[in-house]
Amino acid sequence: MLSFESDYIEGAHPLILDALVKSNMEALSGYGADRFTKSAKTKIAEACSCPDAQIAFITGGTQTNQIVIDTMLRQFEGVAAASTGHVSVHEAGAIEYTGRKVLTLPSHNGKMDAAELDKYISDFYSDGNCEHMVFPGMAYISYPTEYGTLYSKKELTALSEVCRKYKIPLYMDGARLGYGLMSRECDLTLSDIARLCDVFYIGGTKVGALCGEAVVFTKNNMPAHFEHLIKKHGALLAKGRLNAIQFDTLFTDNLYFTLGKNAIDRAEELKSVFIQKGYKFFIDSPTNQQFVILENKKLKQLAENVKFSFWEKYDDSHTVVRFATSWATTSEKIRELEKLL
Repeated sequence: MLSFESDYIEGAHPLILDALVKSNMEALSGYGADRFTKSAKTKIAEACSCPDAQIAFITGGTQTNQIVIDTMLRQFEGVAAASTGHVSVHEAGAIEYTGRKVLTLPSHNGKMDAAELDKYISDFYSDGNCEHMVFPGMAYISYPTEYGTLYSKKELTALSEVCRKYKIPLYMDGARLGYGLMSRECDLTLSDIARLCDVFYIGGTKVGALCGEAVVFTKNNMPAHFEHLIKKHGALLAKGRLNAIQFDTLFTDNLYFTLGKNAIDRAEELKSVFIQKGYKFFIDSPTNQQFVILENKKLKQLAENVKFSFWEKYDDSHTVVRFATSWATTSEKIRELEKLL
């Protein structure tokens, strides 16, 4: 069966598996006190043009979002996010589980608008009852968004300026960052993101690694005793080498960006096939996630041979589904899908 279900359905890139095997019998200190962790952090900081970056490795995206948001917010603060943001919808209440509230703003094709964020915070402080409300203490965005859309440099700069104005951190969820950066519509670099965001993470799980995310604090603002706080959340990996070896490999010879480009190239092929076959898109996504409107009978028929993700109901007879390409998707798979369509 063909699968375009998600971008983390394959295991890991062979170079990562080779690196893990080659280092397998080497005795290394735990909890990130190993040579691979040091090397990976150095390579990531260089790629971000941020030599003073403080970097930590966490195994999964949900753990990363929960820990970063919980440890950077004060007791009376919540995190502002678009209503469609991952922490708002698909995080199983992990943020709220820590006692932090997600403060939702309107979503514009998955994106948060800087002017609306500014107004939201301004209105909050103008409210005479604000002491009885949850304070906006952070702005959360993802790149790409849940709908595969991208913030332009102008939009990210505007959000960054609002956050500076109110002295709150701008946090970017980069689970699919590699795919966003390699999109043909991207006008941002990793250096731009490091400059404009206070903290972001580089997703490995969805971009060629077995698991792992690299959290980058860009303003010497890593919470005190962050390793302790990761452990308190139950997310500190004893064998820190596992994440470090993977990121050390991903940031050698631009592998991370090469893998991102493959997904984008295959997504463009996928998009062309659907267009040629007369299908309509729910949204124009420039990244590896493509949202197609299927007639329900056709959906059921196609699902017999192809895996894809339900996204949302379109109307009584149509459904929006997501087809995702990845670092491992081949042109041959696209051709097989074309025959089935």
